[in-house]
Amino acid sequence: MKNGRGTFLWSGIASLFFVLSGTTSGFAAAGDDPNATSDSALDLSKLDVSTIQEILTKVYTLLAEYGLKIVGSILIFVVGRWVARLLSRLAGKAMARAKIDETLVRFVESLCYLGLIIFVVIAAVSNLGVQTTSFVAIVGAAGLAVGLALQGSLSNFASGVLMLIFKPIRVGDFVEAGGAKGSVKEIGIFTTVLNSPDNVRIIVPNAQITGGNISNFTINGTRRVDMVIGVSYGDDLKKAKEVIERVLAADTRILADPEPVVAVSALADSSVNFVVRPWVNVADYWPTYFDLTARIKVALEQNGLTIPFPQRDVYIKQGTPGSAGN
Repeated sequence: MKNGRGTFLWSGIASLFFVLSGTTSGFAAAGDDPNATSDSALDLSKLDVSTIQEILTKVYTLLAEYGLKIVGSILIFVVGRWVARLLSRLAGKAMARAKIDETLVRFVESLCYLGLIIFVVIAAVSNLGVQTTSFVAIVGAAGLAVGLALQGSLSNFASGVLMLIFKPIRVGDFVEAGGAKGSVKEIGIFTTVLNSPDNVRIIVPNAQITGGNISNFTINGTRRVDMVIGVSYGDDLKKAKEVIERVLAADTRILADPEPVVAVSALADSSVNFVVRPWVNVADYWPTYFDLTARIKVALEQNGLTIPFPQRDVYIKQGTPGSAGN
């Protein structure tokens, strides 16, 4: 049926071209010289009325059959492109209102527009009578092959989308994830960029981050400073605790809520150990840790307390082996 339509279409176009070319040649010859005649001009008087009617019938049939389809396909494409832009923008605005990362918003908006345009083009071509089943099958097979080839990249992409939606980490957070530790510099679609404490740029695939544990040291706003301070067994434990608490109370960076903890935690080999656990803001963690370590040592020494170093008592027996038998 389609082969018959194609033959009918081409025969009508050929007939119309023949008539128009002959008539145009006749007009061109007449324009050069009104009295001259052209051999290539078509003598319309020799055309049979039935032949002309047949040509016109074919032309009218073609216009009736394909003209509306062409106009319809054009309308489908124009309206479809407008709808695609509208829907993609609405999706972008909805994601923006949900406070989703701008990078993901733009990417999803472009992806939606591209997918809708492909659908519109297929619908417009299909309206002309062109079979698109094979084309869709080829595109699907190609997409499957590309997906298998880029399996790792697609995994990183999916992880990046999830990270941008659920935000387990944010730019500026200090995290430990994917086997790396540092401040988050950038969260991309495929990778996340970290800056280590010694200013080393670390690029971690997103799949490694979401595939393991994520330790975010910043997101809660506060951190606990964990310290262990040892004093000698002969020192006054109550006095040692009071000295440590005074040092903590003098530091304005330490938060009152939660209250700092100072308690005996262990009777070690050479010392009695106190755990010192004050709470501070994230930005004050390391400065407070370093300052307290020095201040507590100085305060203990000023109050006659000592921080012992590991030691052993060695007992030597007098005499030599075998002397008891003599």
